[in-house]
Amino acid sequence: MPLSAFALILLAGIIHASWNIAAKKANGDARFAFQTSVLMMFVWGPVGLWLGWNVVPQWGAKEWAFIGVSGVLHVVYYVTLLRGYRKSDLTVVYPLARGSGPLLSSLVAILFLGERISVVGLVGIVGVVLGVFLVAGGPRLWRGPHDAAQRDRVHKGIRYGILTGAFIAAYTVVDSYAVKFLAMSPILLDYFGNLVRIVLLLPVALRDRPTTVRLWREQWKYALLVAAISPVSYVLVLYAVQQAPISHVAPAREVSMLFAALIGGHLLREGDRVLRLVGACFIAVGVIALALG
Repeated sequence: MPLSAFALILLAGIIHASWNIAAKKANGDARFAFQTSVLMMFVWGPVGLWLGWNVVPQWGAKEWAFIGVSGVLHVVYYVTLLRGYRKSDLTVVYPLARGSGPLLSSLVAILFLGERISVVGLVGIVGVVLGVFLVAGGPRLWRGPHDAAQRDRVHKGIRYGILTGAFIAAYTVVDSYAVKFLAMSPILLDYFGNLVRIVLLLPVALRDRPTTVRLWREQWKYALLVAAISPVSYVLVLYAVQQAPISHVAPAREVSMLFAALIGGHLLREGDRVLRLVGACFIAVGVIALALG
C-alpha cells in the first residue's frame, strides 16, 4: 500500500472516531440522521456544486443506480448505528461494527463461494473472535445475576455492532466499485448519496414535527459537527481506494477502532476501558491478518 494511501486512512480513522463519539453523545435516532444529512447538504453544497457542475450531467443510468444503492445502504447503516449507541456503549458497538464487516465477508467467501483461507487468515478469525469476547466483557460475562442488566446492555451492543458491520461491508463494496471502476468522484458520490438519504429520512422527520423540532434544538451542535467532518473521513478512504487494493484499504480502516476505544472510553467514561481497548487491538490485528490471508 502506498504511504500516501496509508496516511489518508490514518487521518480518516481519527476523524471517523471523533464523529462517532459526537453521535454517541447526541443519543439521537433517525431524526438525528436526517438533521445531519440536511446540514451536510448545506455545509458541503458549494463543493458539490463546484465539482459536479460539468460532471453530473454526463452521468448515466449506472452512475445514478450506484448513487441510489449507496444512499439506501448508508441510511440503514447510520440508523442502525445510532440505535446501537442508544442501547449500549460506544466501546462495545464501535469496535464490533468496524471489525465484523471484513470478518463477515471472509466467512461468506469461505462457506458459500468456495474460497480457501490460509493459516494467517485463520489466525485473523481467532483474533477477531477473541477481540469480540474481550470487548463484550471477557470473563465478566459469566458473573452472577447481579450483572444481568449490564450483560443485557452488552449483548444488545454485540447484536447492533455486528448488524452495523454487515451494512458497512455492503456499502464499502458498492462505493469502492463506483470510485475504482466507474471512476466516480468520491466527493460527488458521497454528496449525492446524502441527498438520497434526505429523501428517505424525510417521512420520519415529518411524522412527529414537534418532537423533531425539539430534538433539533437539543442536538444541533452534535449534528453540525458530524455533518462537517464525517464526509471528510469517508471521502479520504475512497481516495485511498483509488490508490490501493480494496482488500488492503478496508481492513486498514480498522485503526479507527483504537482511536475510538482510547478517546471514547475517556470522554464517555464507559466501564472496562482497558479490557475493551485490548479487545479492539485484537480485532484490528485479526482483520489485518484476514486481509493478508
